[in-house]
Amino acid sequence: MDQSIIHLDLDAFFVAVERKLHPKLKGRPLIVGGQSRRGVVAACSYEARHFGVHSAMPMYLALQLCPDATVISGDMEAYSKHSHLVTEIIADSAPMFEKASIDEFYIDASGMDKFFGAFKWAVALRKKIIKESELPISLAMSVNKTVSKIATGEFKPNAEKLIPAGTEKDFLSPLSIEKIPMLGKQTASFLHDMGVRTVATLREMPLPFLISAFGKNGITLWNKANGIDNTPVVPYSEQKSISTESTFEEDTIDVSRLKSILIAMVEKVAFQLREQKKLTSCITVKIRYSNFDTETKQIHIPYTSSDLVILKVIQGLFDKLYNRRMLIRLVGVRLSGLVHGSQQISLFDDTEEDINLYEAMDYIKHKHGVDKLIRATTMGVSNRVRMEMNVFKGKVSKSLIN
Repeated sequence: MDQSIIHLDLDAFFVAVERKLHPKLKGRPLIVGGQSRRGVVAACSYEARHFGVHSAMPMYLALQLCPDATVISGDMEAYSKHSHLVTEIIADSAPMFEKASIDEFYIDASGMDKFFGAFKWAVALRKKIIKESELPISLAMSVNKTVSKIATGEFKPNAEKLIPAGTEKDFLSPLSIEKIPMLGKQTASFLHDMGVRTVATLREMPLPFLISAFGKNGITLWNKANGIDNTPVVPYSEQKSISTESTFEEDTIDVSRLKSILIAMVEKVAFQLREQKKLTSCITVKIRYSNFDTETKQIHIPYTSSDLVILKVIQGLFDKLYNRRMLIRLVGVRLSGLVHGSQQISLFDDTEEDINLYEAMDYIKHKHGVDKLIRATTMGVSNRVRMEMNVFKGKVSKSLIN
């Protein structure tokens, strides 16, 4: 039996939330992002996209293309609340769903056709989301995640599209290769140099050649070009965290050393966060004194995966927490309240140079290891301490809570 995989994607999510909260913004070209000339576009309305504006574009260029656009700062707290609202609506109706990011979802509706029709059910769910959240959302359904996601993007906004089983190749063939999810700029450029511009042409490439050129990714490319994707819908759960801690060989009162270790911890857990394409909304710092008294402080923040944001919060928590001036035997950091998302750094506050820098740093860490690129302030942190900074993924580490 063919699967029925639904992809739901909120249309221009940040913009839609702003317009819901501020109705006067409806119909205008709208850009959400950094206010300075060196800022970056986090999101933009379809009216602004008509002029060529897109996310991650430098703000000065966006305003050259669309000088009449209204520019506003982002409000991640408001976006997070509305994301939770839509999640709850879906959770009340869907048999199994996956939250792929702050504004998109997958639902496995396989088997529903024997009752009243999976696509009919999906359309009814979309109408329910629009009514209860007052936000626009698009959907597409096919036999797998890849085809559904491509279809949603192709027919947005206000999409309701069904790609019947067996028609995947016909749908994908005329599309440009850039439509394939996770196909990066370098890969696209390499394929363009070989004259490969459409999915149909990519499909005709010999699989051994793609493997020799791209390794295992060549198999993935070939499968997606052929409309093949066996990736399952992963049941959604928010009860997860990423944490790390270190126990010292000798108890210390050296605040500079402690802060250097915390910085190294942030580098590690924030990178893990971005590798998993997740955002955190709750940060906890833990210290254990030499007499084994253990204290923690935590704070809830707007969703982020930025080193700079997380580090600033952790340093503030540590300053409030460490007030007894006793020797310390252990420090720890936990990121919780996680959701899927790809906001690598703060698009609202950082510049294009910041974004490019952090993308390059993450690329190096991914390729050579997280410890191969570190801040100068953490160079004094020993390898032994770094080895002790085990990163706990999945369920919350009990040792960090207790």
